[in-house]
Amino acid sequence: MPTRLVLYQRDYCHLCDQALAVMAEARAPDFDSVWVDDDEALELRYGVRVPVLRDSHDGRELDWPFDAEAVRRFLSETL
Repeated sequence: MPTRLVLYQRDYCHLCDQALAVMAEARAPDFDSVWVDDDEALELRYGVRVPVLRDSHDGRELDWPFDAEAVRRFLSETL
């Protein structure tokens, strides 16, 4: 079964590293990481917005900046 949550990010992105730490602090369930760097469509959609947490089932997105409490709220609406 595919993972419901996706974190869109870039290589060598300090904000993405911070987002990963926030996800750990929020005790987020397993999620997939998708890098937008080499995908033109993803680059157009997420280029300056990364990191972005997305619920692949309902399409909701949580744009950076977010903290652990915002992630927990997002997850409570998702799971």
